Amino acid sequence: MIRSLRPLCLALTAALLLPGVALAQQFTPEQRAEIVSILRNALKRDPSILRDAVAALQADDQKRQEAEQRAMIAAHQRALVAPQDPVAGNPHGRVTIVEFYDTRCPYCRKLDPEMEKFLAQDHNVKLVYKDLPILGPASVLGAKAVLAAQLQGGYLRLREALMKLPPDTTFDMIKQAALKLGLDWPKLKQDMDDPGVQKRIDANLKLAQLLGIQGTPALIVGDQLVPGAVDMADLQKLVAAAGKAG
Repeated sequence: MIRSLRPLCLALTAALLLPGVALAQQFTPEQRAEIVSILRNALKRDPSILRDAVAALQADDQKRQEAEQRAMIAAHQRALVAPQDPVAGNPHGRVTIVEFYDTRCPYCRKLDPEMEKFLAQDHNVKLVYKDLPILGPASVLGAKAVLAAQLQGGYLRLREALMKLPPDTTFDMIKQAALKLGLDWPKLKQDMDDPGVQKRIDANLKLAQLLGIQGTPALIVGDQLVPGAVDMADLQKLVAAAGKAG
């Protein structure tokens, strides 16, 4: 008898755990009391009903969050892939990866060689960089430096250099790296203080907040947000899925 009532018990348990859903609102106090009595007896005989109901609710909540996230990504496509954004890989690639990163972030630094190998193998991917300096003043300094370097065509080169230097980036470290790369240091130094550079950083921070990004690295592949560093196999799966969906 309990086994045959299990699906109904699961549904009723879920309804009672979420009093805001329509089903729960339809019950009178007397009906709710009777349902609670039935469930209490059922749970005594099969405690796994409650566990399964909670798991089902968590799964539904995750699906809802993912759907909301996909909707937010779709709504902000223009901001995610803007004309001024620095790009690696194939600028005309069929699949686009947007990477929010911090030059000081150890996990971003771990992701870098994996992403480099991946782009070398898959020539149909466009990688868009979003500088997200969230780890203190040294992060802001690094973001300003690479965005300033972009104004003289040196974004990718200086970014690569800074990602290999000690994470506590200093002004002198940036200067030495820029000079070694043959960049115009007086111009780069001046451009780092350009209000336009700060405006781009602020825009990235706002966009990350809108998308619910709470740390770096964070990748957006197609309509999916992927927090944290991933390996080559993960990148291949994500890009393959985005290619099919696109």
